[in-house]
Amino acid sequence: MGKLDNKIALVTGGTGGIGTAICQRLADDGAQIVTTSFGGVEKAEIWRQNQNFDATIIKCDVSNYDDCKALKEQIEKDLGVVDIVVNNAGITRDGSFRKMDAEKWSQVINTNLNSAFNISHQFVEGMTGKGYGRIVNISSINGQKGQFGQTNYSAAKAGVHGFTMALAQEVARKGVTVNTVSPGYIATDMVMAVAEEIRNQIIAQIPIGRLGKPEEIAALVAFLCSDDAGLITGANLAANGGQHMH
Repeated sequence: MGKLDNKIALVTGGTGGIGTAICQRLADDGAQIVTTSFGGVEKAEIWRQNQNFDATIIKCDVSNYDDCKALKEQIEKDLGVVDIVVNNAGITRDGSFRKMDAEKWSQVINTNLNSAFNISHQFVEGMTGKGYGRIVNISSINGQKGQFGQTNYSAAKAGVHGFTMALAQEVARKGVTVNTVSPGYIATDMVMAVAEEIRNQIIAQIPIGRLGKPEEIAALVAFLCSDDAGLITGANLAANGGQHMH
């Protein structure tokens, strides 16, 4: 028996590198997986067929509250009440603050921070109603330390943990935990696409001497979703190889 048998887990942005690993690990632990796709449905369907777990994919723009409301209605109609939410969807629109326009700022805040409200707001009541729930918000090392050229991203990811701490206090007595995971540099396609010279400079700053693996982030998320983690709420767990210690 898996630790998450009979649990329904929603992972936003589940088709990305870290998202896929999270879906895989939660599925391995017995959860029924639902994920969102903002891009083309065909691309998401190809992704689904290439996985060795089953997943329900629902088109949803997590930055749009009405889309998230429709998402909830469809999940509850087709599958039931969601037990686990992993707010993983995110984008980057990097640029120095002087050159950043309002659109780049808003896109990142809406997708990376407002989405945590848009999604969680749909499912918290169902969780508190049944006296059980897990919300895990994926932040970033750059939400903890800041990063040149990422005022929008760093602000959004720092805001994610403020959201975590406040919501955790509101739902703790109802059996719902809310936590943040802050990955460092992970060997996803996006990071591996960076020029090797720059990638080596990044790795040189990581005390363990390597990039993280998506599976390592997924293992941490899976632990926070399990009954074993019932004592942990409002926490920000860093997984960055010692690159930033707080």
